[in-house]
Amino acid sequence: MILYEQVPVIDMKATGERINELKNAAGITVKDIQMVMGFASPYPVYKWINGKNLPTIDNLMILATMLGVKMDDIVALSSTEKKEKKQENTADTN
Repeated sequence: MILYEQVPVIDMKATGERINELKNAAGITVKDIQMVMGFASPYPVYKWINGKNLPTIDNLMILATMLGVKMDDIVALSSTEKKEKKQENTADTN
């Protein structure tokens, strides 16, 4: 049985920061990603970078290929420590 604490949770903000860091390290622009993905505007990419949305799995595969990394290198998971602190803070306020 999988407990709640064992379920991975994607940290959207940290994932966006990783996308931006990897993009810059690879010398790739938002416009480059937009063009390869076939987006009409750059806004979906900016939403990823700002942690507002996550790329779909197919776009994540393309992005990983563009950046020369594995998909796991892009996705940032919330740590168990953060969850435990959040639970402790919630318990303190009750």
